[in-house]
Amino acid sequence: MGSIEAVLDLDRMRADIAVLEEQAAAPSLWDDPEAAQKITSKLSHLQAELRKVEALRSRIDDLSVLFELAEAEDDADTLAEAESELVDVRKALEEMEVRTLLSGEYDEREALVNIRAEAGGVDASDFAERLQRMYLRWAERHGYSTEVYETSFAEEAGIKSTTFVVKAPYAYGTLSVEQGTHRLVRISPFDNQGRRQTSFAGVEVLPVVEQSDHVEIDESELRIDVYRASGPGGQGVNTTDSAVRITHLPTNIVVSCQNERSQIQNKASAMNVLQAKLLERRRHEEQARMDALKGDGGNSWGNQMRSYVLHPYQMVKDLRTEFEVGNPQSVLDGEIDGFLEAGIRWRKRQDR
Repeated sequence: MGSIEAVLDLDRMRADIAVLEEQAAAPSLWDDPEAAQKITSKLSHLQAELRKVEALRSRIDDLSVLFELAEAEDDADTLAEAESELVDVRKALEEMEVRTLLSGEYDEREALVNIRAEAGGVDASDFAERLQRMYLRWAERHGYSTEVYETSFAEEAGIKSTTFVVKAPYAYGTLSVEQGTHRLVRISPFDNQGRRQTSFAGVEVLPVVEQSDHVEIDESELRIDVYRASGPGGQGVNTTDSAVRITHLPTNIVVSCQNERSQIQNKASAMNVLQAKLLERRRHEEQARMDALKGDGGNSWGNQMRSYVLHPYQMVKDLRTEFEVGNPQSVLDGEIDGFLEAGIRWRKRQDR
């Protein structure tokens, strides 16, 4: 526990909380709603994290007293209670240890998640939509705010692609291990012959760009198109051409946003996504140069990393960590913390 407290630096955490509490109490706080949201969100996260550490420290101190009491009174019931609490405390310690592993340059950022249907036709589109629901449900379970920037619906079912943001500290560090190709094996509900179908969806996770990142974008290198947003089946969502698509001509990166009523708001959100993608591109180029110096080819984010098998047996398995769960529905309902923790530990071992 001492090493975890040292890594988290509780004195610095308390000092940060004091500064944020002062900022949150300022009368002008909500003059800038976006900045206010970041301040209150970070404050809430740090306060919760400090409470969690202090509560765990208290449980550990109480645990030693409980064992001493059980031994002194030779009480089997008290001993059983102490041993049960020990199991729970060890689990809580392991979960907290994972948080200390999030020390990458952008790990503490919010996360921008992009999901796209890949090979597999309508099943891939349906799978992409189920993955979107999985991550949104995971965020909901943890009380994290989310915002869907854009969803491109497929003609028959599901989605072609979607982009959304998870607004929580360390969301990027946590979700970045989900990056890669996800594979679904099942009896296709879209096949009238009831055949087994394998389909794929790609997940990309980016850190949300902050003002300090200095991502230069030349307006002359952008093509900006506006269009009318649409929903499933082509039904109109807006009655004006407020949706925005931006193409960065030098890299051919295309981003779009349609969730706001205002064209100006959609353009601002689309620019944020473009900046995040350019920042990630720059980071990958820097990593590639480092890998070349080390003689390491690196890993593509497009590599297959997890299988969701619904037939002929039930299993979700991470192909990197070997972590697996025999209840795919619970995973698709957002219970992915086990996969995230295993992925973070696996990544840390790879970095050594």
